[in-house]
Amino acid sequence: MKDFTGKFAVITGGGTGMGRELARQLVAEGCNVAMCDVSAANMAVTKSLCEAEGAQGVRVTTFVADVSDEAAMNAFRDAVARDQDTDHIHLLFNNAGIGGGGGFVSGDREGWERTFNICWGGVYNGCRAFLPMLMAAEAGHIVNTSSVNGFWASIGPNTPHTAYAAAKFAVKGFTEALITDLRLNAPHIKCSVVMPGHIGTQIISNSRKVLTGDDSDTLSDAAVAQARARMAGMMGAAAEGLSDDQIHAFMAEAARRFHEDAPMTAAAAATVILDGVKTERWRILVGDDAHRLDALVRETPEAAYTPEFFASFAAEVGWIVGG
Repeated sequence: MKDFTGKFAVITGGGTGMGRELARQLVAEGCNVAMCDVSAANMAVTKSLCEAEGAQGVRVTTFVADVSDEAAMNAFRDAVARDQDTDHIHLLFNNAGIGGGGGFVSGDREGWERTFNICWGGVYNGCRAFLPMLMAAEAGHIVNTSSVNGFWASIGPNTPHTAYAAAKFAVKGFTEALITDLRLNAPHIKCSVVMPGHIGTQIISNSRKVLTGDDSDTLSDAAVAQARARMAGMMGAAAEGLSDDQIHAFMAEAARRFHEDAPMTAAAAATVILDGVKTERWRILVGDDAHRLDALVRETPEAAYTPEFFASFAAEVGWIVGG
């Protein structure tokens, strides 16, 4: 699929981050875009940007949906057919995801399962819902967003990260298995797994809002307590001495730094992804840090989860050592 002009694309998580930038770049190339997100307000911003920048006559539609809810994703599919006036799509970007979830041993089960069900379930539900519309097209491409945590299950030696990593491993394995499945049963459809490193997005603040159900920018008492518990795992007893205001400031600064100080922007990441689709790469690493981490894990897999491995890698690529 060398040209997106006149094609139909579906994007989950289109309200912010890479989803927004994928939508903007696709409409600029003349592609019709249907997006979903849990935030109508964020999607409205994306749609406004797309309509201001996109090619004339391109259709941009939005739908509020939680990707972990199969019925909601089926309703999104029906809305795409209706609002885009089409019985087929060419591109499916299962991009929606959140961070968090924490540890399996001592973490909160509800938060763990919420993270896993969005990051993995969203990909599964998206593929299930839209496969018939992809089958109806003359050519199609499924793009599933995993992470470097889909081949390296860590964000540091002092921070449990099992929910997110398990989900992203599932996304990677599922997409690789689809290569053969599609070749045998739907050869006109290709697939790619995207594995970004540190990309400047609002995933930290967005994830908190999804996991707590609180859309405000001020942390609730429950959110402060959860943040304090997570910080205790990194800082030990020192976290107990922090005030609620200090916890809030720490979290806000972490979100700001992740977004603004990242080595790669969401727009640059979207360009890499779309270039990968055009060249039919099934494996799309995004960012120099992703490429370097991939090489290091392959070189020394037995050492990949040692503190020394993380410290060396973080120093080399400029990751902030916080866990």
